[in-house]
Amino acid sequence: MNAAVKMTDVAFAWRGQTTFSLALPDLTVAAGEKLFVLGESGSGKSTLLSLMCGITTPQSGKIEIDGTTLSDLRPAQRDRFRAENIGVIFQMFNLLPYASPIENIVLPLAFAPNRAKQAGDQTAEALRLTKALGLPETLVTRARTTELSIGQQQRVAAARALIGKPRLIIADEPTSSLDANTQEAFVDLLMEQTAAADASLIMVSHDARLADRFDRALDLSEVAQVSRSGT
Repeated sequence: MNAAVKMTDVAFAWRGQTTFSLALPDLTVAAGEKLFVLGESGSGKSTLLSLMCGITTPQSGKIEIDGTTLSDLRPAQRDRFRAENIGVIFQMFNLLPYASPIENIVLPLAFAPNRAKQAGDQTAEALRLTKALGLPETLVTRARTTELSIGQQQRVAAARALIGKPRLIIADEPTSSLDANTQEAFVDLLMEQTAAADASLIMVSHDARLADRFDRALDLSEVAQVSRSGT
């Protein structure tokens, strides 16, 4: 079975800038593994996720997602691959404010035919996920996203990442705006639904208290070399 993620001798720096660089000799995430990545602000966590998603490309090295080498794909192919295979929970959620929660959840399926096929009845699958994540049907079908609390928006963002069962779920500081009790409840739900989808999970955070919920915890500073200068 292919590893969910395999990064080898990856080096990245923002073009035209000398203030930040990231070097990662080796990182492998097993299929089905739930990995917690810990790092302080500025340690390269968001850059790491951007590289995994193929949003940014390294100057050197190799990144494989479920056996596919991202550098072998043209930009449009990487976008399609990401849409089909990676569900992302963004730190700021990135929900469409005046769309309903259901409309937000099914949106990725418009760009991912295989995920759409896997989801089947899209509305029914979105309702199944939101129910599992603790959101009532009346709320997700009738409300605008702007009417939801931060915690409710977070769960909508999780359902959007999970719908259609992508192979990899990536979560970028998804609990940063929540209190401790709500954080733990959300992580429990995310774990349950990731396992139900037979997906791998990579979550980054600066909050070490969440680490023991995962199969493995990784301090980014121990496996990557980050250089910051001129700031």
